[in-house]
Amino acid sequence: MPRFDAPAAEVREYRPEVAEPADFDAFWRSTLAESRALAAAPRLTRVESPLTSVEVYDVEFSGFAGDPVRGWFMVPVGTDGPLPTIVEFIGYGGGRGLPHERLPWVSSGYAYFLMDTRGQGSAWGTGGGTPDPHGTGPSFPGFMTRGIEHHDGYYYRRVFTDAALAIDALRSLDRVDADRVAVCGGSQGGGIAIAAAGLSKGLVGVMPDVPFLCNFERAVGMTDRDPYFEIVRYLSVHRDAAERVFETLSYFDGVNFAKRAVAPAFFSVAMMDPVCPPSTVYAARNHWGASADIVEYAFNEHEGGAGVHWPQQAAWLAERLVPQAA
Repeated sequence: MPRFDAPAAEVREYRPEVAEPADFDAFWRSTLAESRALAAAPRLTRVESPLTSVEVYDVEFSGFAGDPVRGWFMVPVGTDGPLPTIVEFIGYGGGRGLPHERLPWVSSGYAYFLMDTRGQGSAWGTGGGTPDPHGTGPSFPGFMTRGIEHHDGYYYRRVFTDAALAIDALRSLDRVDADRVAVCGGSQGGGIAIAAAGLSKGLVGVMPDVPFLCNFERAVGMTDRDPYFEIVRYLSVHRDAAERVFETLSYFDGVNFAKRAVAPAFFSVAMMDPVCPPSTVYAARNHWGASADIVEYAFNEHEGGAGVHWPQQAAWLAERLVPQAA
């Protein structure tokens, strides 16, 4: 894929004015309050595993509207006190899969939680275990247009609420240091991590890797790749719906969550990415409400840094967990 976005120098400075609803904060306060009022304590079930250095737990916690959401929680064998904890969110279409597929963070001494994404888990990987019980109006196959007629029913209202409540649930566990929780994810997972950072306080770090769900008005129509192109297909049929669609999306734009983030961030961006255009990643990074480092992969598409990037994330996060001198 050749470069298709603006020149790199312009991309790095890109800081657009993004539509922000007047009731954005009120909408999210009420959404989270309603679901938190229905939340039950998380349930952990020990899972037998051939992994000898890791304890594995199947977790069920309360997400949007009290819906049960699944995940994997893992801790290093031989630890019993509260640990710094990583919460990871999954890329588009994937599910939580199998525990042995997600070992880097727990192998590095962290408690680790991987949140399943409701309704997903059948496009790649080894499956998910969380249904989305809520109905939807007309939509293009996929998730981007489910409930897009109004922000109250939009699919990502449920997913972002799940993410914020996952952090709540993890902080209630004895094995988790509630003051040392970080979030991460790639692509859709990066977009969810950005939303979680805007909705949750007290995180020690946020690591969005080639994030999706940012600067919708630029992304939709700029690339012909899914998932953004699902919205294009929808609007090609619902020809009079653009104003309504982009109004809905403004409640879920990563740029608006980035403005509200108070934890430091460590982004990655692929400068030839046809799925999440690099300018949309910089839009979120350049609006970030705290310090925000970024690593560019100049000749990569949506795979970004792949395995090269994780050691940099680990080093960046370790620096933020060093106790400050008195």
